[in-house]
Amino acid sequence: MNAADNFSQDLSVGQLAVRSGVTVSALHFYEREGLIQSWRTSGNQRRFDRSVLRRVAVIRAAQRAGIPLKAVGELFAGLPLDGAPAKEDWQAMSLAWREDLQERIHQLQSLRDGLGGCIGCGCLSLAECGFVNPNDKLADPEGGALLFREKKPDLT
Repeated sequence: MNAADNFSQDLSVGQLAVRSGVTVSALHFYEREGLIQSWRTSGNQRRFDRSVLRRVAVIRAAQRAGIPLKAVGELFAGLPLDGAPAKEDWQAMSLAWREDLQERIHQLQSLRDGLGGCIGCGCLSLAECGFVNPNDKLADPEGGALLFREKKPDLT
């Protein structure tokens, strides 16, 4: 393989942005944070190995799941920077996040189920609301969302 063949296997930042669906500025941010790595050509053009596409896909999936970029970076720190990580590497990452994701799912389900009675009116002061307003402590003859007033009510 000659240098021209190797060059064609790499991606410019613009090509990486198009292929990954991530803006160029986000890719620069990921690089500053150490999540992805590039190299420079003799003409000072930034290039990325194609394996960076996988890293960006994992970053995006983690962000959609609410996983902080710091946690992504901590797991990426154990992965090789040159070339695509092995299947086992990705499986280890998913196992590391599994427990956290299960807890988030449980919290979201509890939130969904607990707010079912309050979502309809929006006042968060229903007597049966045990999530935000247990025992209807925020009942007020004026009505409305007391939690959003400038002066917060005393719940003691």
